[in-house]
Amino acid sequence: MGGSDFSGLAADLGPGWRLIALDQRGFGETDHNAPHGIPAYLSDAIALLDHLSMDRPVPVLGHSFGGVVACHLAAARPDRVSALIIEDIGVTLDDDSSAHVANWGGVFHLREDLENRLGPRLSPYLQNSIRRVADGWTLNFEPAEFLLSERAVNGDHRGVWLQSRCPALVVSGSESRVCDPAELQAMAKSRENTAFIQLRAGHSVHIDAPAEFARHLRAFLEDSCA
Repeated sequence: MGGSDFSGLAADLGPGWRLIALDQRGFGETDHNAPHGIPAYLSDAIALLDHLSMDRPVPVLGHSFGGVVACHLAAARPDRVSALIIEDIGVTLDDDSSAHVANWGGVFHLREDLENRLGPRLSPYLQNSIRRVADGWTLNFEPAEFLLSERAVNGDHRGVWLQSRCPALVVSGSESRVCDPAELQAMAKSRENTAFIQLRAGHSVHIDAPAEFARHLRAFLEDSCA
């Protein structure tokens, strides 16, 4: 749910590649209650590239709804994106997580209480989002803001996906409960200059299969950014 989730990948890709991971607004160390929407997310990404004086186009990796933002960035600013890596997310989204995410809010006396509320399927992926506060344990994002982000990226993004021309890699988790691997494979086939791989993993492929994910990513980067 934040840039810290990619610390392991950063180590695996180094020293040949430098990975810069940002917290999307409303998550991690960013401010909360900020406006949400694709234009705002693109503005944040471009502001980061400008701040780092990255004048050349760079490879962009997007996981989950970050992948939708990556697609829009490549379409809107092809001068800033040299390659795309889309991790376990499709281009037609109609998600509604309100039934369970709304119960994640508040402060829990024990860390285990919060982990139990998240559930055994999601708790392992949200460990970096759990923080200690004066009265117990909480998440570093507001569940209500998570739902705003979800609604912001819901919709049909197929046209945007097909607008960009840079090399792309679509990565699917074979055990993902979020995406249909067949849909992701079709998504990759619909776009020129796009490869598809499926790894034995859930939705967070870079966490479930870190070594294999890094190996495929390094090979793609070396081939597409040579």
